[in-house]
Amino acid sequence: MPNAMNPNARADRICQTTSETGNSIAMTAGPTFYSSIPVFRGFASLMDPALYARLPDDWSIGVADIVESTKAIADARYKAVNMAGASVIAAVANALEGREFPFVFGGDGASFAVSPEDLARTREAMAATATWVEESLNLVMRVALVPVSAAREQGFDVRVARFGPSANLSYAMFSGGGLGWAETAMKRGEFAVAKAVPGTQPDLTGLSCRFEEIPSARGLILSVLVVPGRDASPGAFRKVIEDLVALVESSPDAGRPVPPEGPPLKWPPSGNKYEVSAMRGGSLFRRRAFVLANTLFAYVVMRFGISVGGFVPKTYVQEVVENSDFRKYDDGLRMILDCTPELERALTNVLIAAASAGIVRYGLHRQDAAMMTCFTPSALRSDHVHFIDGARGGYASAATALKAMAA
Repeated sequence: MPNAMNPNARADRICQTTSETGNSIAMTAGPTFYSSIPVFRGFASLMDPALYARLPDDWSIGVADIVESTKAIADARYKAVNMAGASVIAAVANALEGREFPFVFGGDGASFAVSPEDLARTREAMAATATWVEESLNLVMRVALVPVSAAREQGFDVRVARFGPSANLSYAMFSGGGLGWAETAMKRGEFAVAKAVPGTQPDLTGLSCRFEEIPSARGLILSVLVVPGRDASPGAFRKVIEDLVALVESSPDAGRPVPPEGPPLKWPPSGNKYEVSAMRGGSLFRRRAFVLANTLFAYVVMRFGISVGGFVPKTYVQEVVENSDFRKYDDGLRMILDCTPELERALTNVLIAAASAGIVRYGLHRQDAAMMTCFTPSALRSDHVHFIDGARGGYASAATALKAMAA
């Protein structure tokens, strides 16, 4: 996960408000704090510090990652790793009964924040997810809940913004260095959440990976991670990030990995077994039969554009495209781009120059396809969530490249 790529305290000055005692954004306290933050449109403005609100001291940071994800990726278990990373978000979202909370999908894990009122339910959901990941996916997931106040005591901050990629929903953006510090603390064994007893099943309703891999239309799928360098000033780092985003947005040679017609769909889906394992109750045979029947019905409806009970396939596909989470900021820039080799070289040249000046550290990973993991509690609502990663290592492999640069 890339949150751990920002261990130095210099990051707590990146993308913060100019005021140390307040914030220009008026917010509601308590569990509704996050939903009271105004949504901003236009990804190019993500480095504007006025968009980020200071998380209350009594909130907690949730962090989760897959131990030895690099090995799992080397064994071509990309879909399992992504399913595990998304599962903790789905479990917490269901435990909170759909209440909006800030989260970031990291490919091989996730980071998020919750209010003190939601802490107990979040802890149970995380514990159950860690058990499920080990028993169903044969992966080991670390989970921890870190007080925001603990990060601030170490000189870091946790600030959050809400970016709206479409009118349907918003995704969280984090700044201040607190998430990176929390993940590093988790890896030291601090603030750990113990796994639930064997056989415990989290509520993963809505979690699926029914779409097939999305091949590149422009030449390659590029995973990008960019975090502050050891000599980065806030102004210099902000300019590099803004230059990168402007380069991508102004170029006809790059775009979102999800095509306008949506991701490929076939039956039975290649991620069928993961959806079976995510179901609660019933024998394995009954769960398999249910998922096969359910996915067949969905395939026929989507394939032939059949409207059923208020569900309109054309509208749903448009929302899938618009809601895809292919770029974000959490103490650093993350993007999954469908781009040409020429644009990749242009981006690399910008990053090499900035890295030579000590402004950034970065990791890139090239592959031929992207993949999508979905969280759709209700297909009749427009706020279904679609996490994008590279299909041959993605963010986790880019993080490995970033670590190699820092070594």
